[in-house]
Amino acid sequence: MNCKQCGAPMKPVPDRDYFVCEYCTSFYFPEQNRDGVRALDEASQVICPVCKAFLVAGSVNGDRVLLCKNCNGILVDQSVFLMLVQYMRPEITGPEVQPQLLNPKELKRKLSCPYCGQVMDTHSYCGPGNVVIDICGPCGMVWLDYGELYKIINAPGRDRRQ
Repeated sequence: MNCKQCGAPMKPVPDRDYFVCEYCTSFYFPEQNRDGVRALDEASQVICPVCKAFLVAGSVNGDRVLLCKNCNGILVDQSVFLMLVQYMRPEITGPEVQPQLLNPKELKRKLSCPYCGQVMDTHSYCGPGNVVIDICGPCGMVWLDYGELYKIINAPGRDRRQ
């Protein structure tokens, strides 16, 4: 990523969700997508299990994830996923998203884990949102297609903080 002010390469600020130009010191703050992910554009060697593009580093609520900039899928550690759901659901103030019926075809797909190559378990998420997720038992990684985290976070029944 190059600086829009001077064209020099921008560097990610360590442990932050933004970039700085080391030449002119301007900043760039990536915008969030619908799932709340900010693409940090740090390349990884991990391949998307859906479209086979390289994943990039991303951030959701300050937690690191991997993001496919092609299909917008998210690869996240299961413990981070559970924390995101636990902490983000009560913070949402917008309208609730009514769950849709699951498409049974989604339960039949088989994705390979980007880390270990094992076939991920595909099943309906037992929490809010009525979505299908993919989990790698050996690695503990969760694959979420674009919009699934949004549906989970915004599903009815969240405990809104006052």
